[in-house]
Amino acid sequence: MEFSKILLDKISYNLKEKNETISIAESVTSGFLQLAFSQMSEAIKFFKGGITAYTFDEKVKHLNIDFDEAKATNCVSRNISEMMALNVALLFDSDWSVATTGYATPVEESDNKIFAYYCIAYRGTIIRSDKIELHPLTKAFDAQKYFMEYILGCLRCEVKRDHSKLINI
Repeated sequence: MEFSKILLDKISYNLKEKNETISIAESVTSGFLQLAFSQMSEAIKFFKGGITAYTFDEKVKHLNIDFDEAKATNCVSRNISEMMALNVALLFDSDWSVATTGYATPVEESDNKIFAYYCIAYRGTIIRSDKIELHPLTKAFDAQKYFMEYILGCLRCEVKRDHSKLINI
């Protein structure tokens, strides 16, 4: 898999320049985001790590997702992605965090749709939280790759901004 070097360089530059760290919680992207971060220049300086929690039980156990909410949503909702992002930041003690959950293939639980919820958080504050929808005939690998690239593009925009006023640092 190839990554946009310019995109990765911009994210790594901004994190290093601000001396800030990041962690990742993934489900639908199955480690693609963590792989992208491992390809960034001097990743050891800002990438603390990540977790791929693919199942309901693992999200509840490792990311402190509320059991009842997880059961009601099959662990796929905007709120679940937000809780994943906030909790992975606590788990890895990072400034930034990103989380994804969703469906890369059309299944009954997704109403036969392909979509992902993602969240970007900074120091305990949700900066961006949204849903990405794709055509139901999109191949799983292509969907996961698209979700990763889209989220990295959003992250690039956020890490270059000054969020200190927004969250009262």
